[in-house]
Amino acid sequence: MHFLITGTAGFIGFHLARRLLREGHTVVGLDGMTPYYDVRLKEARHALLSELPGFRPVIAMLEDRPAWQDQVREPRPDVIIHLAAQAGVRYSIENPRAYIDANVTGSFNVLELAKELAPRHLLLASTSSIYGSNEKVPFCETDRATEPLSLYAASKVAMEAMAHSNSHLWDVPTTCFRFFTVYGPWGRPDMALFKFGGNILDGKPIDIYGHGRMERDFTFVDDLVEAIVRLIDCAPVAGEPLEKGNVTDTLSPIAPYRVVNIGGGQPVGLLPFIDIVERQTGREAVRNMMPMQPGDVPRTFADASLLQALTGYRPDTPVETGVAAFVDWYRSYYSV
Repeated sequence: MHFLITGTAGFIGFHLARRLLREGHTVVGLDGMTPYYDVRLKEARHALLSELPGFRPVIAMLEDRPAWQDQVREPRPDVIIHLAAQAGVRYSIENPRAYIDANVTGSFNVLELAKELAPRHLLLASTSSIYGSNEKVPFCETDRATEPLSLYAASKVAMEAMAHSNSHLWDVPTTCFRFFTVYGPWGRPDMALFKFGGNILDGKPIDIYGHGRMERDFTFVDDLVEAIVRLIDCAPVAGEPLEKGNVTDTLSPIAPYRVVNIGGGQPVGLLPFIDIVERQTGREAVRNMMPMQPGDVPRTFADASLLQALTGYRPDTPVETGVAAFVDWYRSYYSV
């Protein structure tokens, strides 16, 4: 099939595009190469994708639609997967405008394109952050998600709402998937594992927020990609909800639109997670305990029942295995 993927120079987009290219599909990859973190890492990801047949990069900012709209129409995409975003909870406090530009205006541009091209399935990346400080666990797609704690989360709530109206008005089969703390090789330098692993290997202290009392439902990137690939063939059909056991489908009553969690449902405490990083690096961390940062949530915990019912799959890579894969990549990439 022909895919249009936004964010192919990013962590998740790179892994997904590589998987699809290796399976013989074509991928047009749209990315703005923003300097939120080291652009050289993004360029290295795109360089690897460019070695595979069927990949064509388009470098442009998502919010600047005239710069890319004519370049992504051929070949006409069968599937559009929107992964590009301004990520990061803490950075949204420092530079909120970037989140409106990329996650709201940029996502609107993708929705407008989907309206025009009518792909067989539009898939968009949301986040577990939209559950805010939800105390009910595990987090279910039907839980209230209207009280975000950061502008990053709020921008994703807005994207989901726009996607639903777009699906309703123009009959675009749409799936929004909510990620839970994705990690692995080629990860983002602003993520906890990258900071912990890198600083430990470099002999630098690590900052532990919330005094280590937070929990995260860590999802290995290969598991995430597997889930997305399986969801591609699960395009929602209006009026045809999933009927399987006691699983509650999130299919909209008025649109071919669905929301799906992607997470393993096995949260790990921050301190045990650091213990794992120490074991895999073979070094002990210098721990700097810090208070909770504004916008952070105390824990994330996915209910993956709907994902499993739709695809027969849920993320299951042990954290120890995933961390080991990241450490091996980090040592090789940075020659540590």
